[in-house]
Amino acid sequence: QVQLVESGGGLVQPGGSLRLSCAASGIIFRLYTMGWYRQAPGKQRELVASITFSSSTNYADSVKGRFTISRDNAKSTVYLQMNSLKPEDTAVYYCNAVLPTTTHNLWGQGTQVTVSS
Repeated sequence: QVQLVESGGGLVQPGGSLRLSCAASGIIFRLYTMGWYRQAPGKQRELVASITFSSSTNYADSVKGRFTISRDNAKSTVYLQMNSLKPEDTAVYYCNAVLPTTTHNLWGQGTQVTVSS
């Protein structure tokens, strides 16, 4: 079964940390560009970070220096380490998998991250 399953969301105080995980199944994970997107209420979904098959990374300006994306091909899992969280980071975070040069594009179901005191 082809699917992406996110975990690790929750409620955290400003300045705190969370680590999101996304486990993939049914795909040749090592070939995919993996990404984390987020969507806050009333806003469009936006790219947070991505990592290619060769582990090249890209970050939104708003999270540079605070978030780190990584992947473990042996576990078919991508991670998003989020530090120094701010209230404006509150959103549903989605995992995405894209097979380069194709239209194969997968989404997870999303995990809620709430940053509040």
